[in-house]
Amino acid sequence: MSRHLRLLTLFATGFGAMIAHNQSIAEAKPNLVVFLSDDHGYLDSSAAGDARYRTPSMARLAKQGMTFTQAFAASPSCAPSRAALLTGLMPARNGSMLNHQPPRPEVKKLPAYLHELGYEVVAFGKVAHYKQGKDYGFDLIEHDTFHDAECIPAALKYLRKWSGKKPLCLFVGTNWPHVPWPEVNESFEGPLPPTHVDTLETRQWRAQYAAAVERCDVDLGKIYDAAYKHLGPNTLFVHFSDHGAQWPFGKWNLYDAGTRVPFVAVWPNVISPGSRSDAMVSLVDVLPTLIEVAGGTPPADIDGHSFCDVLIGEKTAHRDRIFTTHSGDGRMNAYPMRSVRTPRWKYIRNLRPEGKHHTHIDLGTPVDGKGYWQSWIERTKTDPDAAEVVERYHRRPAEELYDLESDPHEQSNLVGDASYTQVVAELRTELDEWMREQGDEGIITETDVAAAFQVP
Repeated sequence: MSRHLRLLTLFATGFGAMIAHNQSIAEAKPNLVVFLSDDHGYLDSSAAGDARYRTPSMARLAKQGMTFTQAFAASPSCAPSRAALLTGLMPARNGSMLNHQPPRPEVKKLPAYLHELGYEVVAFGKVAHYKQGKDYGFDLIEHDTFHDAECIPAALKYLRKWSGKKPLCLFVGTNWPHVPWPEVNESFEGPLPPTHVDTLETRQWRAQYAAAVERCDVDLGKIYDAAYKHLGPNTLFVHFSDHGAQWPFGKWNLYDAGTRVPFVAVWPNVISPGSRSDAMVSLVDVLPTLIEVAGGTPPADIDGHSFCDVLIGEKTAHRDRIFTTHSGDGRMNAYPMRSVRTPRWKYIRNLRPEGKHHTHIDLGTPVDGKGYWQSWIERTKTDPDAAEVVERYHRRPAEELYDLESDPHEQSNLVGDASYTQVVAELRTELDEWMREQGDEGIITETDVAAAFQVP
């Protein structure tokens, strides 16, 4: 029995009476709904255990589905992450390495795979990068501009009027919690990440970020409720973020704060409610997983691998390595890097260690982060710990190694410690081999890409 038929048999066990028009099990293709948040870190929700974030919708999904604790973006910036998601290929292979850079036109994208399986594929909001959705082959894409609040009402209207003539794959992308964050008269209480400088401004901005996460949660709840109301229980609903939040050492970086994302999947009577999985998955794995759930055979020549077996409880593991890349975004984030991560170790290679690391936070507008960054600079004049944080933000060594079991915030670089020479050598070799497989020549590739693509 194929895995697709096993999935539908699981569904039919509890809901067979709901399969309309005498459809056979094999014909009852599930609907697929993907809700994509923007710049949201894994740890920042009540579902992840932080009650300072009021996120009842995320908590509800976690209670009704499977939470993945080890899900990772392919890249910590918007366009490359979303292109990897929608092609199943890593940035060097799909052509979207720089932020704002679309994948190559000839690369096959998710809507084309699902069209072959009889699906209607539509998108509302920021799913691909802004205004690039039209090039991905969606049957319909609307409101894919910056912070377009109409994307959620438009998606709800579409669900209310859905014809049901074809199985549906619906993507909805909220722009929350991407900056600018809403202004609130609050101060974020409790401990801050060790990568932060604890100032009044930092806590005010952290409270604003929390408010933006909560707005994302409201959008999520609306789409989740409407999906099951109008599409029925034979619907796989998946929620995740494109990458981490825009904080120092988060977005634009290969630390976990930049690449580890919230990820939860719900499918009544198929996925065990309230379950958790430590299986390591990458967003490039979403495309082949959706193809398999839809009854197709994922292509063998992509980087993604279906984790359908994990969803239905047949396996508990998926990947043993996660590779991530970052290139740049014009002058703001032109600091290319590559990494390989195991369950315990993170190895990062900075391709231009002689340069100074910058992002929107210190070079952009006040809403990008300067509103609190200046307080960090001021604090460096009297606080050596603050000076160390700011120096580490700007200056990176050629190589970094972190023991994630003892150092989850990646504070203590073990490169240079003789006790870890073998670990560094092994991960260095693994990254070299993976880059060769990707056709990634490091700084040569970065130089060629930057010369060929002018960031808007």
